[in-house]
Amino acid sequence: MISVPENRFEPVTNSRVFKRICESLNLGRMKVLDLGCAYGEHLVHFGQDSTGITTTLEEVEFGKKKNLRIEYGNAEALELAERFDAIWANNLFEHLASPHGFLVKLKKHSHSNALLILGVPVVPRIASLMKHSKFRGALAVAHINFFTKETLKLTVERAGWRVKEVRPYYLGNRWLDTVLGAFSPHLYVIAQNDVDFRYHEKKLKEWKDEPYYAELLEIVQKSSEGNLKEIKQT
Repeated sequence: MISVPENRFEPVTNSRVFKRICESLNLGRMKVLDLGCAYGEHLVHFGQDSTGITTTLEEVEFGKKKNLRIEYGNAEALELAERFDAIWANNLFEHLASPHGFLVKLKKHSHSNALLILGVPVVPRIASLMKHSKFRGALAVAHINFFTKETLKLTVERAGWRVKEVRPYYLGNRWLDTVLGAFSPHLYVIAQNDVDFRYHEKKLKEWKDEPYYAELLEIVQKSSEGNLKEIKQT
C-alpha cells in the first residue's frame, strides 16, 4: 500500500494507461478539473490552471507545498466560478450518493465542448469472471454504485454527455482494446458535453412540479441556451 504522498506520483507517471489517455486526449494542454484528486498525482500532468478537488485537508496542504492547485470541496456539491476544458474522475463514480445528479451538475463547470473522463471499476457481463480476484474490487465495501459496461454508458448518456468510447486503454489499437474491455475490471468512459441534451417528456412530466429536481432541470435548460448563444455569436 502506498502511504507516503511522494510515493504516489511515480506509479502514475509510469502508468502506460494514464499516459495513453493523456496523449490521445491532449490533457497536458487542457485546463482540467480533477475530482477526487488525492495528492495531485494525476493533476500534475494536466494543463495550466488545472484544479484538483478533495475532501481531505492533508491533501490540500500537500498541494500548497507542491504548488498544485488543490481545493477542499465535495465533488457532488461544487460551486466553482470557472469552467474547464475537461473533467477527470478516476475511482470516484462508484462512491457517489447521486451519480446522475453529479453528472448533470458537472455541466455548470464545463465548456460547451468539454470532455469527461470517468475511470470506473465494472462488473463483467460474464458472471463467472467475478470469481477472479481482479474483478472483486468492483464490489468493495465502500462502493455503493455498481455498473456493467452497458449500464455505465447509459448512465452517462442520460445525464447529457455524448459517449465517444468506453474501453480500458490497455492497448493503442482501439478495436482490440474495446474487445479486451469485455474482460477488464476497470473501464474509462470518454464523453463530451452534449449541449443539445433534453430530458424525455415523460421525465419532465414526472419532475416538473418537484422542487427537489428543479436544479437539474435548470442546468440542462441553461446548458442548451448557452449553446444557442454560441451559435448566434459565430
